[in-house]
Amino acid sequence: MKQITRGMSEEWIAAAARSQRLRTNYNIHESLSDPIQRLFIAAGRGSYFRPHLHPQKSEFALVLHGLFEVFTFDANGLVAARVCVGPAEETFALEIPADTFHTWIPLAEASVFFEVKKGPYDPATSMVLAPWAPEEGSPDTATFQAKLLTARAGDRIA
Repeated sequence: MKQITRGMSEEWIAAAARSQRLRTNYNIHESLSDPIQRLFIAAGRGSYFRPHLHPQKSEFALVLHGLFEVFTFDANGLVAARVCVGPAEETFALEIPADTFHTWIPLAEASVFFEVKKGPYDPATSMVLAPWAPEEGSPDTATFQAKLLTARAGDRIA
């Protein structure tokens, strides 16, 4: 039996704060070839999840700690939807359909979500990055996220 403890969650949050990307993950699945990928992702405010999609794979997520703003987009960077997700919010879990561009913006210093999606995981093909969004590490990421936080469904970001 695998147990996931509050102490482990606190360790992930601390590791995320120390990392350059301001996030870390903890895999529950045994290997990248597992047919179901299950992992916890801890992220701090300022962590940038470049908008991306997972070809032919939906993504289910449950927010356990903190707060995220989650966006979905059409292929050209038009905001399709946005939702605030957290354990104290009306929405605490969501499923993002396959082939849907999306991003997460952590709104709390310490946020954690649990993600499930179909495997296997192949880093070369697991996601398609949005060509209209800044690359990770770009100085434009903070401006991009700030613009997103003022956007509504129907607004064009790209």
